[in-house]
Amino acid sequence: MKDVLIITSYYPPEIGAASNRIFHLAEGLHNRNFNVSVITPLPNYPKGRIFDAYQGAFSQNSIENNISIHRLWIYASNSKNKLVRLFAMLSYSFSLAWFFLWHKIPKTVIVQSPPLLVAFTSMFFLSSKKRKLILNVSDLWPIAGFELGVFKKNFSYRLLERIEFFNYNKASLILGQSNEILTHVSSLFPNKATFLYRNYPNFTAPEIVSAKILDRKIKIVYAGLLGVAQGVYKLCQELDYTTIEFHIYGAGAERELIEAFIKKNPRLPITFHGEVSRKELHNVLLMYDVTIIPLLNRIYGSVPSKIFEYARLGLPMIYFGGGEGETIVNEYSLGWVSEVENYKGLNDLISNIKQSDLNSSVNKRIKKTAVKEFNIEEQLKQLSSLI
Repeated sequence: MKDVLIITSYYPPEIGAASNRIFHLAEGLHNRNFNVSVITPLPNYPKGRIFDAYQGAFSQNSIENNISIHRLWIYASNSKNKLVRLFAMLSYSFSLAWFFLWHKIPKTVIVQSPPLLVAFTSMFFLSSKKRKLILNVSDLWPIAGFELGVFKKNFSYRLLERIEFFNYNKASLILGQSNEILTHVSSLFPNKATFLYRNYPNFTAPEIVSAKILDRKIKIVYAGLLGVAQGVYKLCQELDYTTIEFHIYGAGAERELIEAFIKKNPRLPITFHGEVSRKELHNVLLMYDVTIIPLLNRIYGSVPSKIFEYARLGLPMIYFGGGEGETIVNEYSLGWVSEVENYKGLNDLISNIKQSDLNSSVNKRIKKTAVKEFNIEEQLKQLSSLI
């Protein structure tokens, strides 16, 4: 049985695409006879504070689903202050370095990136001719940060580019969740081994409900992180509510802005439902007619994992983010695509959605496509042969 260590900044009980992605990777490798261990911070995301069940602990070790979990100290924060957020990342990096000094590290290590600094710490301390370092790149930083307006192309940006270059250079194999990521890596290191590792879901989807009655407004739902990149607050302001209701689930930096907007505009058919567990959410989502996947700006390399999760549920989607995600939605006929940042175009698209486009036959076709095309078991089988 081969030992594999996964180093990540996100892991359950934290919610969201990042923690789900690493959990399914760990679980999938374990089921293929790998001895898997995980290093992760004490749970804190997206609240920006250590979860109540872990308060007062400096670190915690446990066995969960036959996987060894090492939870390390972090200065938890979701502050908008860049220095505070930098200190939070450095605090976890310090904990990692300390852990590496006192523990035997397996010969095969999978490192999640971003955060770049956390990945850098791992690649720097663990680099060895005898060790295989696999870098799992889910977003391209600092490129994504620049496109989101987080960075300017100054000294700090160039420093992050050097860190990114260092991380790629030290990796034996690079996993990317999009073809755009792998294209970028190959432009820097043409001979580097790469593997397309999508964030496919792994769950048993609830049964699709029978035909829906649509002699009412179309119910559109958003579920997920309420962060700056998603732009849900902007969406609330820009949507035309003539023919729709808008329902929101999740948590994040924009939550208070969204709640304040709803309170200020009580006549608009917007409902904020807060957070629910992932399992509960899967059942809840089937109550709605269509989901929306927005990005405030087109982000090179980004493919929202919601595309694959919603497809598995059989839920048609409106994709409003551009890039490779747009290509996937079109290629597999998963719903509709609207030009990113074009809110007039989005409203026109929504107003032209027909009731015949929203029925159980469509739902079942999308679900069937997802089961066939977005198969995590086949993906894990291919990855296991590379590890």
